[in-house]
Amino acid sequence: MTNSDSLTIEDISQEIEHALSHDSITLAAKALQSLRSQDVVQLMHRLDFRNRAVVYRLLPKDRALAVFEMLQPRLQADLVHALHDEEVTGVFAEMDPDDRATLLDELPAGVATRLLRNLPESELELTSIVLGYPANSIGRRMSPEFVSAYQDATVAETLIRVRSRIDDAETIYTIPVVNRQRKLVGVLDLSAAMRADHDTSIAEIMDEPYSVPATESAERAAIRCSNLRVLALPVVDDESRLVGILTVDDALSILEDAQAEDQARISGSEPLRRPYLATPVRSIVKSRVVWLLVLAIGATITVQVLEVFEATIEQMVVLSLFVPLLIGTGGNTGNQAATTVTRALAVGDVRPRDVFKVIAREIRVGLTLGLLLGTLGFAITSIFYGVAIGLVIGLTLMSICTLAATVGGGMPLVATKIGVDPAVFANPFITTLVDATGLVIYFLIARAVLGL
Repeated sequence: MTNSDSLTIEDISQEIEHALSHDSITLAAKALQSLRSQDVVQLMHRLDFRNRAVVYRLLPKDRALAVFEMLQPRLQADLVHALHDEEVTGVFAEMDPDDRATLLDELPAGVATRLLRNLPESELELTSIVLGYPANSIGRRMSPEFVSAYQDATVAETLIRVRSRIDDAETIYTIPVVNRQRKLVGVLDLSAAMRADHDTSIAEIMDEPYSVPATESAERAAIRCSNLRVLALPVVDDESRLVGILTVDDALSILEDAQAEDQARISGSEPLRRPYLATPVRSIVKSRVVWLLVLAIGATITVQVLEVFEATIEQMVVLSLFVPLLIGTGGNTGNQAATTVTRALAVGDVRPRDVFKVIAREIRVGLTLGLLLGTLGFAITSIFYGVAIGLVIGLTLMSICTLAATVGGGMPLVATKIGVDPAVFANPFITTLVDATGLVIYFLIARAVLGL
């Protein structure tokens, strides 16, 4: 084995993969000692089901827990299936309640029940709090392990309280302030408490409260945490009682997952929920095939449109040359609008009630783009095919761009209004719709201008 001091992380990872492929467990274990926990996670993302479990078993107990908590929930579930009960039980008990709840969502009911049955009473109680909320709510992703302060307490009393919970609390830098009925009345920054005199009342130095309901969607709560630029966001129940906190690292994780899901659906597939190399081929096929079938069925509409205007094409064959250009431009314009509006929805810049404002803006945007592209298309096409054909192409580009931008901008908002994921309504369906309607517009303009 080469001296590990002269090897990069990539070299060591490749060495471990090579050792595992040749069942050289001793060499793999020795090389594994040179990697940090984060590097081990990246390595496991590249391994198959069997070798991932082998690598995990080679880790010391303390590192095994750190690595397990950094893995994606679906990979954690894979490890639960691969390991013995006694190996899983210890790790499961050491996890944070919110991470534990996320893992349970990935496991079969029988396995989840068995793991919960072996939890200590205190951990089971905390986990039950999180599991009591809907699957997609922030209550399911919050941490019930927090330290709070009473508004009528002094700074000295509060600092003692913080020190007593410092090993259990998710964070101590942002401290929710409550009254004696546990209702949120403010938020305290730890640095403000440390600067104040010890006999100062917490009510004098706390900030105005900010919070999110436990039933709010996880993505919206994460966006609020991001917009407020806070380290932790208090989570309250329907009566404004403090039930948990959302930390900034968990908020970032939620936003990353949501972005990955939207990106996958916008491109016409389902999110893999595992790293690419760790995903079985059948799962990749499954994530793509349904959308391909939907798009294939949608494409038959375009074929039907071409068949309806077959006589027009026969009279002027040159018209068929521009079909790819026109449907491609329409599809791209619609996709740009849909992606922009979907992102604006995600970060809260627009709301479903803004649908008419968005459509009005996208009509102007589409018309402007259409005038620019149409003028260019008219000029170039006229040189090679004559002014009449150039006029057809120019007018069609202007019309298609206006239509595509309007449909692309409005459809995500309509989808949100009716309770459907806007990403699902985005690029694949918009492309199919604009292709068919764009061709109808094209041939109607051609008939009118050319007198066919």
